[in-house]
Amino acid sequence: MPQAPYGAWRSPITAGLIVSATVRLGAPRLDRDDIYWLESRPQEGGRYVIVRRTPDGATSDVNPAPLNARTRVHEYGGGDYLVADGTVYFANFADQRIYVARPGAAPEALTHVDGMRYADFVLDARRGRLIAVREDHSGQTEAVNSLSALDIASGDETALVEGHDFFSSPRISPDGAMLCWTAWDHPNMPWDGCTLYVADLDAPGMTTNVRVVAGGAAESICQPAWSPDGRLYFISDRSGWWNLYRWSPASGAVEALAPSEAEFGGPHWQFGASYYAFETSDRLLCTYGAEGITHLATVDTATGALSDIETPFNVIGSLQLGRGRAVFAAASATESGGLYSLDLASGRIDLLKASSDVEIDPHYASVAQPIEFPTSNGQTAHAFYFPPANKDYEAPAGELPPLIVMSHGGPTAATSPAFSPRVQYWTTRGFAVLDVNYGGSTGYGRAYRERLNGNWGIVDVEDCVNGARYLVSQGLVDGERLAITGGSAGGYTTLAALAFHDTFKAGASHYGVADLEALARDTHKFESRYLDGLIGPYPERIDLYTARSPIHHVEGLDCPVIFFQGLEDEIVPPNQAQTMVDALRVKGVPVAYLPFEGEQHGFRRAENIKRALEAELYFYGRIFGFTPADDIEPVEIANL
Repeated sequence: MPQAPYGAWRSPITAGLIVSATVRLGAPRLDRDDIYWLESRPQEGGRYVIVRRTPDGATSDVNPAPLNARTRVHEYGGGDYLVADGTVYFANFADQRIYVARPGAAPEALTHVDGMRYADFVLDARRGRLIAVREDHSGQTEAVNSLSALDIASGDETALVEGHDFFSSPRISPDGAMLCWTAWDHPNMPWDGCTLYVADLDAPGMTTNVRVVAGGAAESICQPAWSPDGRLYFISDRSGWWNLYRWSPASGAVEALAPSEAEFGGPHWQFGASYYAFETSDRLLCTYGAEGITHLATVDTATGALSDIETPFNVIGSLQLGRGRAVFAAASATESGGLYSLDLASGRIDLLKASSDVEIDPHYASVAQPIEFPTSNGQTAHAFYFPPANKDYEAPAGELPPLIVMSHGGPTAATSPAFSPRVQYWTTRGFAVLDVNYGGSTGYGRAYRERLNGNWGIVDVEDCVNGARYLVSQGLVDGERLAITGGSAGGYTTLAALAFHDTFKAGASHYGVADLEALARDTHKFESRYLDGLIGPYPERIDLYTARSPIHHVEGLDCPVIFFQGLEDEIVPPNQAQTMVDALRVKGVPVAYLPFEGEQHGFRRAENIKRALEAELYFYGRIFGFTPADDIEPVEIANL
């Protein structure tokens, strides 16, 4: 077997292969015998396409170019389309209007008012209208959110529910007589606390007799859904874990189903998440997470009995049911994600669409190893460790691999053990990867999530630092070649780890936060008070914002950093990256900067995704002293 230094191994997983053979898949929907899903195509600039699959396996695009099925409500979107009896309603990214694609006809605009955004549609068939979350950007002040009813013939709108900062999940009971929804107000985020409401609908469809079902300032509710027999189910974390509950309109009583120390729900970053669905009134299918692994199960709604369904997957989401089958997104430890169909009678699982055409010999694959490691305050934290793996190479005797610590975004989010071509891009080249679910991550209960309250920039950073130190202490990685990388909030954790600790020898910030005060002042409505909980109220605690902002502590940052930034990013404006780069250049620290025209928060264009991956590898090669086997366009590194 040939020898080559870690980092210099030639890999079959190239950046070009990842972007040319990979699409983002999600939001499956069932409509009679047809299956629909959303497909984001890097080769089309990240355009979101609604794909229809008929029973014979043929697929077709519902929205032709340049139509892009993506809403901007909350900026993160989700709940972008609805299908009913062959007619598809969707939000178009460019103008944020709702379009209608009727069978055999080209899509036409339904709404015509500028400045409005719509998401999370539900059809009120009895009254010939859509009910949607509306976000009004037509004024000069903060956007105004509400629930709105839209006539599907004329597009005329009627305001249904107002008075809260945010709304989500409008759902109509099977008989059309009741509407439920969730709502919350600043400074809460929906995973901090929100309220589930239900109201009667009168003959014209206006809400009456509004009442609270569950929730409040310290209880998070997600995915309310009506069962076929007219009872309202929802997920609440009132026990400390997101579990299933049921409300009866007749008695007004709320009862728990299958109570467990497991997560049956997740944080509301995007609309339309689906963690369970009804087969009948007596049985539902659900997903739940425990120790970072997602399981598929059934729940007997009469007894609450939970029964696992065996699958080869360790991550499952976006669950939908209809006509004897379930459809979901899933991935395993050795195969990248895709959309799958489960026959409920036979248990047979079929692949509908793979997210990647990359086929990897198992001898190249690095399988996630879940680890717990000691961290600050006598606590433990969670991560997935991926050792280097490439059947074609071995490292010189006595050499330890460089480590890349990955810090996920959010920060109220989580990473998973699923096979990821991007993680394998590094491990097949001889890097070890530690993907950290630091305190504040979801999937381990509310108490673990709340470790980050008031402690962003401390707990997340210390967990990443301590994870790297743990692997060094175990003799698994080279303590002199430790890098940290992350995007968005993970980019902030990256920069804070570099500014306030000396553990890492290099870092990569992808559209990361450098100035917390600027983020508090300039970001969009959904996250405009997020930092109140993560740091403290602004501007009252400006001292904390200054103390934890890497831009104010460049004196502590002495190792090389590379920055990647979309120039149309409205969540983390590009001036944050530019300011940080300028400061490091003046200080004499090696620094590189790659800005991308036309990109927003997260890169969607194939050429930019490819360039960012290769540039980060080139950067590590220069800093850690190896030559990548790939032919990479050089990156200008100032002060090196």
